[in-house]
Amino acid sequence: MFTRRTLFVAAIVVALACCATPSRPVPVADAIAAQPQLTTLSSLIVKAGLTDTLNGSGPFTVFAPSNQAFAKVPAQTMDALAKDPAKLKAVLAYHVLPGKLLAADVKNGNSKTVNGASVGLCRAGDFLTVEDAVVQTPDIPATNGAVHIVDSVLMPPAGK
Repeated sequence: MFTRRTLFVAAIVVALACCATPSRPVPVADAIAAQPQLTTLSSLIVKAGLTDTLNGSGPFTVFAPSNQAFAKVPAQTMDALAKDPAKLKAVLAYHVLPGKLLAADVKNGNSKTVNGASVGLCRAGDFLTVEDAVVQTPDIPATNGAVHIVDSVLMPPAGK
């Protein structure tokens, strides 16, 4: 026989289960904006005018530098990027691959970025790198691609 307490606990569990439905998927720029460790990148995407592009049809794979990654970039470099929107856009585009690439699908070798330069990708088991950056959090889903949080900011080769 059920007691009032048992029925009350059951009602709470049911109510919480209804509220715990997963949030609906969002596009890449919004997925980045939703990550607390990517606030610097999110603000730079807005500043560079890339929000609509990254929320577009895609698909895109973004190797997203964390706030700690941006903290390692010399202040002089960040100031120069802030003053040169075209260069900022080129640096951010160097972190984006056309197409959706999940960590398990990475093949060792070079892949062309949206900015036109290539980056080296390497996977060994669950360990994934892009150039010298190590993927900290892989496979953040987006409706138009995927986001992988990395520990370094990638700088494109001169002229790209």
